[in-house]
Amino acid sequence: QLTYPWRPGEKPDFTYAMINWLSQVAADRVYFNSEYQRAGWFDELPRLLKHFPDCSHMPLLPGVRAKSVVLPVGCDLARLDVARPSEAALARSVRPRDVPVILWNQRWEYDKAPEVFLRVLDVLVSEGLPFQVILAGSNVRQKADEFEAARERLGARVIHYGWANAPTYARLLWRADVVVSTALHEFFGIAVVEAVYCGCLPLLPRRLSYPEVIPAGCHEVCLYDGTEDLLARLRWVLAHLHEACQSAQGLPEAVARYDWASMAPRYDAALRDLALDRAATTGLRTRRALDGRVNPDS
Repeated sequence: QLTYPWRPGEKPDFTYAMINWLSQVAADRVYFNSEYQRAGWFDELPRLLKHFPDCSHMPLLPGVRAKSVVLPVGCDLARLDVARPSEAALARSVRPRDVPVILWNQRWEYDKAPEVFLRVLDVLVSEGLPFQVILAGSNVRQKADEFEAARERLGARVIHYGWANAPTYARLLWRADVVVSTALHEFFGIAVVEAVYCGCLPLLPRRLSYPEVIPAGCHEVCLYDGTEDLLARLRWVLAHLHEACQSAQGLPEAVARYDWASMAPRYDAALRDLALDRAATTGLRTRRALDGRVNPDS
């Protein structure tokens, strides 16, 4: 909450940031989704705490930082296998296909900057490049004007629009070729990981959590710098899709490490270590209390 990119003119509400901070102070251990999230939090936190000159919490910062670790999000990627094409179907199909399919599968909200993505699509249309687009994602607003207008402009290029139930969502991911993010704010990127797991080539900002999620060997292919670079890369990918996908081979297997089959043991180990540390600390305090050196309730 502390580093969320508020809309221009909006006044940040620090209530939730303070709840986050007080929870961290009380916790035995603090887990972050990514190093980007952890670093951003501790970079911004002093500016929040300095608003309160009395009873400053600044001396607590080193202790909270010391008990903070990165533990990536566990993703239910196995559920997407329900729509995985069979080996025989893959052998018969042409992938990448003649008309590439571009995917948007993130929230239709300000912090994902969908208007940037839609402007890029408009340029591609004006240049006559062939493509289809999936505009999937949740929308908490009454009406997403920019998406409605884009749907009108793109016409028959749109092969799906709006929310999709679980089986449909899985089919859409396996059908798409390229997934694009233009996010202003991303602490992990579950939607992107899901798309990459299903074989989509990602085009992502070279910032936020994406350089951690995408293996370093694929950064030059998958990460872009600014809107013009995104446009140039997407233009090239649409014209050379097979070559682009070949250069990012191994990505689905790389992001499969975030499936719960791999992440659950990591969470189990983290919680087990935490419990052991807690027991050791409690035992030490008990022994000291029995020795009469401290009050057992202190």
